[in-house]
Amino acid sequence: MSTSVLVINCGSSSIKYALVSEHRKDRIFGLAENLGSADARIKGITTGGAELELSIPHADHEKALETILERLAHHNPQAIGHRVVHGGTLTKAELLTPEIIERIRTATPLAPLHNPAHLVGIEATMRLFPHLPQVAVFDTAFHQTMPSHAYRYALPKFLYTEHNVRRYGFHGTSHAYVSERGSELAGSFKKGGWLTAHLGNGSSTCAIWNGQSVDTSMGLTPLEGVVMGTRSGDVDPSIHSFLASNLGWDIYKIDKMLNSQSGLLGLSDLSNDMRTLIEASEQGNEDAALAIEVFCYRLAKSLAGLSCGLPRIDGLFFTGGIGENSAYIREKTVAYLPHFGFNLSQEQNNSLKRGTEGRIDAGTGPQIWVVPTDEEGRIAKETEHVVLEQVNTSAKKSDIETVMA
Repeated sequence: MSTSVLVINCGSSSIKYALVSEHRKDRIFGLAENLGSADARIKGITTGGAELELSIPHADHEKALETILERLAHHNPQAIGHRVVHGGTLTKAELLTPEIIERIRTATPLAPLHNPAHLVGIEATMRLFPHLPQVAVFDTAFHQTMPSHAYRYALPKFLYTEHNVRRYGFHGTSHAYVSERGSELAGSFKKGGWLTAHLGNGSSTCAIWNGQSVDTSMGLTPLEGVVMGTRSGDVDPSIHSFLASNLGWDIYKIDKMLNSQSGLLGLSDLSNDMRTLIEASEQGNEDAALAIEVFCYRLAKSLAGLSCGLPRIDGLFFTGGIGENSAYIREKTVAYLPHFGFNLSQEQNNSLKRGTEGRIDAGTGPQIWVVPTDEEGRIAKETEHVVLEQVNTSAKKSDIETVMA
């Protein structure tokens, strides 16, 4: 079965989309942004790599989705795959049914900034295309193989048993794709112990053993873990009470500060864009230089900590916008891990072209690879698997009913 899958990723005021098919090398993709405003528009790449820019003033999610689907109708998408940040305890991609939609809604307190937007997109596409199979692919699902000693917090038990307070992890589709592709390139498909570093405005790390996540840096929410563009990553939990007692801040102000005003932006007081910080650092900006140093040190510290979950380390994969494109960040991070035996080839690291995959170690010690992520491709693959499984289940059910009749 060959399925052309439309991948949808709904944000609060935007929709990322991609049409993924094994028969098309020139993937169609784009972004509907500024939804609800007079500046709402769709920008992307269409057939043959041609650029698309379309104004859709005051369009909401449903209108934007309707416009996107109208433009893609002649490509005949056969299923829709929705990226959903939090699936709670759901362990795999699921066909969207009223029950699964309700479970996504129930997980909203765990991802209040993400799941409501996903639900808007799901409900809109369900109304617009009720006969098209639709699948939810969860960022958290890949990490549901973590052992309890990795996902449990040292908090009163009732918070876990009654309120599901535990570590879930995110960026699952990226870590799954990169570890699978990377281990294939390394000649040990889904075998051995690998560390992955997904680095962008949102960043996370993962330890993977024989193709399964055994630990990851993000936790109950995407705030836990390494330093990110605007997120703080790990901080002393008592910072909340300190800021409340000494500055009179309420929980909402503290939460906004940790999620939107911290990380690279907060440290540098300049930008959350690593390219801007590297350029400023080269020009003598000390705050930018410190932000980069903290980012790389905390990243290396996270990778070192996650290594505890692996019987051995076969290698490290870098991915994401920063991980794929910044040789400088890769070099600084590996330099903090000399005791792991990593031997980076400076020539290979610097010569790797933007957006390409390649090995960047010198041939001794654990391998080091750059593997561009393909979250849309992974979501499409999981969507196709669920649809095919549903077709096979329906066919078997039909056969049984025929025999019974």
